[in-house]
Parts: sequence; C-alpha cells; structure tokens
Amino acid sequence: MHAMHELYLHRKSLSTTEFRARGWKVIRCEICRLAQQNCICDLRTQANSQCSFLLIMADNEVLKPSNTGRLIADVIPDTHAFIWHRTEPNQALLDVLNDQKYQPFLIFPSEYAHPEQVVHTEKPKIMATDKMPLFILIDSTWRQAKRIFRKSDYLANIPMVSIESALDIATTTTSKDNSCDSQPVTLVDVAEPCANESNEFTTNFDSRYQLRKTEKAGQLATAEVAAKVLRLFGDTDSAKLLDLWFDVFSYRYQKGVKQMNKANPMAVANLQSYLDTSKQ
Repeated sequence: MHAMHELYLHRKSLSTTEFRARGWKVIRCEICRLAQQNCICDLRTQANSQCSFLLIMADNEVLKPSNTGRLIADVIPDTHAFIWHRTEPNQALLDVLNDQKYQPFLIFPSEYAHPEQVVHTEKPKIMATDKMPLFILIDSTWRQAKRIFRKSDYLANIPMVSIESALDIATTTTSKDNSCDSQPVTLVDVAEPCANESNEFTTNFDSRYQLRKTEKAGQLATAEVAAKVLRLFGDTDSAKLLDLWFDVFSYRYQKGVKQMNKANPMAVANLQSYLDTSKQ
C-alpha cells in the first residue's frame, strides 16, 4: 500500500455520500481502481529511482478512478500525497518540503512564477549531491491548480521547473472526463515512448491519455508530466517504466468502459518486454 492508496482510503472514510462518477456501478479493484476483471495489480513494478514526488491534490481528485497521480506512486517508491487545505496547511506536507534530504522543485508553468521565484526550463546545472530531487505536482483541474498555487505561500520560494513546448508554452487546462471533472495536463516538447513494431521509443508530442478530453492536442496527464520530468533530470529508466505503466493503465481502464478503446493494445506486452530486457 503506497501513499496514494492510503490517501484514497482516508478520503473515502470521510465521505458521507458515495462519490459517483460515470461508471460508478463498475465493481473495481480497491487498489488499482480499475474494473476487477481488468485489474493491473499483478503487473505493477517499482523503479529503482533516486527521485521523489509530492502530489498536492484537490479534494475530489483523490476519488476519481481515472486519476493518473496514483501511477506515479505505483512506480516511484518515494512518493508522497496530500489533500490541499487552504486555511490549515497539512503539517506532514510541510515536513516533507522542509526535510533536509530533499531538494524540492515545483513543476508548474513559468508564466505564473512569483517575481522572486527561480525558474528552470532544464535540469539545473548545480544540484546538491547529498539530496534527492523532490518534484512537486499539483494534481487538480487547471482552475484549482492556479488557486492552490496562488493560495499556498509555502510554494512561493520553491524553485520552479517549467517544461516548455515547441511553442514556448507550458500550461494546464480544465478538461472533461467521464466524471465531468478534469485533470492537470501540460504542453511539453520532450520525446515520449510510442509502441511500434520494434518496441522503440520514438518522438511523439501527443498525449496518450484518452480518458478525459483535452482542449488542445499535446496536453498531458499527471503521470505523463511526471515521466517527462524524470527524463529531464536524467532518470530515463524510471521515465520509461512510468510511461509504459501509464499505457497499461490506459488500455485496461478503457477495456472496462463502453467506448472505443483507443489505447495501445500492445501495452502489457511492451511492459513485459521492457522488464525482461532490463533484467538482462
């Protein structure tokens, strides 16, 4: 059980009514949140990563089965997750940010940076050798994300990493999904894994996330953003594993809904092939 699952159980215990997104009648695995017949728990593999993530989540995002933040926790062992509170910041969250073993970086569009905030569009040339990078992601709708950033003073002085697109844009947008809510998506310009006949990783600037409709092509789900950050900081093995795990999640999720499955049908085979190769 990782941080995202613990947070889900905690949030669920606080609910006085059942959270009903579209597809709420589906009998789901309580761990991966997919339809039981499409469970992916036995395929889960963690990376040997020297990076860490901290997810700051909007309250209702925790309950959505289509949320991809949980995929980060599936793959990256050192992942933290907290529900955002405006008036009373979570002390455990602040403790993680202040932990001296971490070097925090906020992943957010540079155009929203505070005047005093340091912004990086590539891996910083000088990194603390005795600290682990801690990547902070705001997991919410874009409207919520701007509010969370603006209302969280403890984020104002944390160095920002902004992954720019080919159009020099890095932004997130509100998008509709099966639950009539949305997930943060970011425009970026970094090579992504795409399955082809030779199982190579090729350049693809389009998101592979089909569970929620985005306003523009190239906008990414939370897990896709995390994979790009890992790749930017040189943790390519973890990035590849997270991308492949994302494809498995997307394909198996769509098998459980009444719509055309647009995900990669070779997702599971690609993951297993990569794991077999990495063991050699």
